[in-house]
Amino acid sequence: MANFVVNAQRFDPYKNFKFRLKWDNHYVAGISKVSGLKRTTEVVKHREGGDPSTSRKSPGRTEYDAITLERGVTHDLDFEAWATKVWQLNATLGSEVSLADFRKEMILEFYNEAGQLAISYKIHRAWVSEFQALPDLDANANAVAIQHIKLENEGWERDTAVTEPTEQVLTPPRG
Repeated sequence: MANFVVNAQRFDPYKNFKFRLKWDNHYVAGISKVSGLKRTTEVVKHREGGDPSTSRKSPGRTEYDAITLERGVTHDLDFEAWATKVWQLNATLGSEVSLADFRKEMILEFYNEAGQLAISYKIHRAWVSEFQALPDLDANANAVAIQHIKLENEGWERDTAVTEPTEQVLTPPRG
């Protein structure tokens, strides 16, 4: 079991607005929203014939929910290039899918208000199951055009090498 050092001075939970996502050893630009990391383990109920009228429960298969990433539409082709590895329209027979590299390992980094890395998760064997290149367009709207990708994955784990940062105490300048 990992040893965690507790910052006894921090009582407030972290805010959800400072994060970065990395794949292929670089940060992906402009991501404004990441859906939650969620896993669900099925419940297997069983009962022996001689048991009372109650059932026993044990863990079954574990599933990891898809992760959705959103960002404003730009000329950066990261989302589209990855989505095209799963299915490329008008490709020659046998080359519609890039089987060698359509999956990616990813790192989701979560920062405290001061911009210090606080928590990190490794996301394993992710691939694009849905890509929205453009949102519904509306000439009467006043909003940023958002594109999104939906990522299937085969699990995630917390990077325990990332420990709670030492929060700095700022002193006002004298003067």
